[in-house]
Amino acid sequence: MTDQQTIDQIKSRVEAQRGEIIQFLKELCAIPSYDSQIREVGERCEAEMKKLGFDEVWWDSMGNVVGRIGDGPTKLLYDSHIDTVGVGNPDEWQWDPFTGKEEDGIFYARGACDEKNSTPGMIYGLALAKELGLLDGFTGYYFGNMEERNDGVACHSLVETEGLKPDFVVIGEPTKMQVYRGHKGRVEFKIVAKGRSAHAASNFLGDNAIYKLVPIIDRISNLEPELGDHDFLGHGRITVTHMEVKTPSLNAVPDEATIYIDRRVTFGETAEGELQRLRDLVGDRNDITVEILHDAEESYTGFVFPVDKIYPAWAYDEDHPFVQAGVEAGRLLWGEPLPTGKWDFSTNGIYWAGKAGIPSIGFGPGDEIHAHTVLDQVPLDDVVRSTEWYALLPGLIQR
Repeated sequence: MTDQQTIDQIKSRVEAQRGEIIQFLKELCAIPSYDSQIREVGERCEAEMKKLGFDEVWWDSMGNVVGRIGDGPTKLLYDSHIDTVGVGNPDEWQWDPFTGKEEDGIFYARGACDEKNSTPGMIYGLALAKELGLLDGFTGYYFGNMEERNDGVACHSLVETEGLKPDFVVIGEPTKMQVYRGHKGRVEFKIVAKGRSAHAASNFLGDNAIYKLVPIIDRISNLEPELGDHDFLGHGRITVTHMEVKTPSLNAVPDEATIYIDRRVTFGETAEGELQRLRDLVGDRNDITVEILHDAEESYTGFVFPVDKIYPAWAYDEDHPFVQAGVEAGRLLWGEPLPTGKWDFSTNGIYWAGKAGIPSIGFGPGDEIHAHTVLDQVPLDDVVRSTEWYALLPGLIQR
């Protein structure tokens, strides 16, 4: 257990570092890192870790930055993705998305919510945990990774390629300063229809691939009532998210059309089962195919870690010891046990917990409703307060 003197020391040290923590966040957000181009922002993380006395900082094959502090047998990893989505239409922003603005204690910038907000607290928190002896028996890791293009692949590669498998993981996606313990999984599909091209003036000679998909799209739009449900994770979802067409010209009947599908799955729903559901919906025909998407995209270093785009649902009971360690950290620091909850979106937890079975929880400042919007934001007080939680947590974990 942790005594009151340790709690007081944590609060005092974090308050003394308040300005540095906030400035670090602002500098991270000022560095563009969309399209998974994280080298420059990772170097800024590297500099801060070295300043704070991390024992080692290195870059993995994919181009993610890893910092190590401590040398105990139990591995605790703090996961924060440092890439962001793009800014979209610049005209929709009322301020520079990278310089950002501070107003009424809120910092607005691209990545302020999703997810550069947790990086300062994680790095400063691990350093403080080491300083106060809370990392005794642990090796702490900060993992600044690329997640936006394909959640979970950076973690999967860290374990399988680099050989670093943690015993516990904290995911820094925004949780409104609550302890999150799961979310739905997802599977990505594509349905491809083949047709026959012809001049649009003689369209009766062709076989329009788009038209073949129209009734399928309609059926998918009405599919949700049939999908699975779970009392914690919620109801399954399915959405047609994109369409591509191959056609010789704008005056020709298209000979191929593809739709892409995002299927949010809950417990009891499998990739194979959902693939069969879509195949049954399409019917037995040789001009339309259904398949699970496969990712083999190169990272900015040229590294490829091929995976099928299958992301399992995951959740831990509220009384799980690791969940309760996070809840108790809030009580000791701020007087009340923290509520628990779940994300609506997907995180790297689909690998850590969903595939690898590693105990994982989420904790971070900010609210996911602001992710990917022009109101990307985080309360600065929570950015600072989260540092206290990240520092205290290792002292409460049951091993």
